Amino acid sequence: MGQPPPFTEMLTKLIKEPSVSCINPDYDRSNLRVIELLANWLDDLGFQTELTPLPDQPHKANLIARAGPNTERRCATDTTNAGLVLAGHTDTVPCDPNRWQFDPFQATDANDRFYGLGSCDMKGFFGIVLDALRNRPLRELKQPLTIVATSDEESSMAGARLILDSAAVQARAAVIGEPTSLQPIYAHKGMMMLAIRLRGRSGHSSNPALGANALDAMHSVMGELLAFRTELAARHQHPGFEVEVPTLNLGCMHAGDNPNRICSSAELQIDLRLLPGMDTTAILEQLHARLERISKRCETTLTMGPLFPPVPALDTAPGAELVQVLESIAGRKAGTVAYGTEGPFFRALGIETVIFGPGSIDQAHQPDEYLAHEQITPAVTMIGKIIDHYCGTGAA
Repeated sequence: MGQPPPFTEMLTKLIKEPSVSCINPDYDRSNLRVIELLANWLDDLGFQTELTPLPDQPHKANLIARAGPNTERRCATDTTNAGLVLAGHTDTVPCDPNRWQFDPFQATDANDRFYGLGSCDMKGFFGIVLDALRNRPLRELKQPLTIVATSDEESSMAGARLILDSAAVQARAAVIGEPTSLQPIYAHKGMMMLAIRLRGRSGHSSNPALGANALDAMHSVMGELLAFRTELAARHQHPGFEVEVPTLNLGCMHAGDNPNRICSSAELQIDLRLLPGMDTTAILEQLHARLERISKRCETTLTMGPLFPPVPALDTAPGAELVQVLESIAGRKAGTVAYGTEGPFFRALGIETVIFGPGSIDQAHQPDEYLAHEQITPAVTMIGKIIDHYCGTGAA
């Protein structure tokens, strides 16, 4: 068996390989080189690795690597519920290099930080996992250990959706290594991004009767959305969240083409974040019915749909074993966040799931993204303790 390179070398190689995922195809890139690097290092450690291309996207893939007993298992239908999953995504958001002080595709060591695109969100997590595995006797694992690296978390979450649809992993617990500053996160809100489109009739602006103004109708739609937001906040609260209520953000709008033409079309894109336990389908049906009434009154045609499939809320019980284990290891009380992760897709497989990783979400998606040195050694130690707890072996 071989050993992976030192942490700094691994991080350098991972960041050097662009793996942007984006709904805009002009920015979207393959993640295969990152997946192949991870597969090679895990092969050297003795894992059985499996690359699974995304349907209709052969340039994108997930990696599943297994060690310990029952590594031949390929699905979650087996009734045995044991072992641990350590999971994360290999893709990054796009970036504008002109806004960076450092090269986003180089791991620059400066100011007691590693700068680079994906350093904390979340290529650095894989380097930490590999470092934690470096001197662990994998042949002595008493329960299976599975490493999962996905594609497209920053866009469609297609990689995690494939894991769920194929029931490709099975375990007792899953840790998703998003940057949480090493605080366990047991719950987060669900996320939907919707496009609301109105189609009216154009005409000369000198006579409003010649058309049906989609922008006028959208003004009424926006008022209805704000009223709906207020009602949701009045009906739903969760004291475990910093923002205790569901949120609805009016994000961007595109409408019309000339000031002297009656606007024939308008599109508004919104972000809707629901609390755990809220019925996404019911909320969407209520919203559509309310906006449809306005559209008809304004003599326009309404279409409403997601920009990508909704991301469910994560809702692991605060008293769950994994939450308690991570609180003990990290020495910190578990909390909640408002951003979305791949956690709900693993939770849907019946796996206790918690978000826990090095780096701060405040640095993610920012110019000069970085992973602080001070987070690395504690993270390696803590990930090792999690492996020991769930898989039953200690360091050599």
